[in-house]
Amino acid sequence: MLNKILSNIRKKSLKERFLLVLGILFFMVYLFVGLFIIFMKNFPLDLTPTYRIAAGTLLIGYASYRFFRIINDNNN
Repeated sequence: MLNKILSNIRKKSLKERFLLVLGILFFMVYLFVGLFIIFMKNFPLDLTPTYRIAAGTLLIGYASYRFFRIINDNNN
């Protein structure tokens, strides 16, 4: 399985590999910002804990959506 993924990455053009790395980077950014919003006690914006958790959950949900898009685009 891993060999197949590495083979697919090697077949991609430089532009496609760059966009793959950029997609993974932004997936990680959205994930960490979502976790940061949920778990930071002294958040700079004056949000109630319910809104903080909702905003963090939305960002984590969007990060997982991007992750599955990256995985599906990489298989093609």
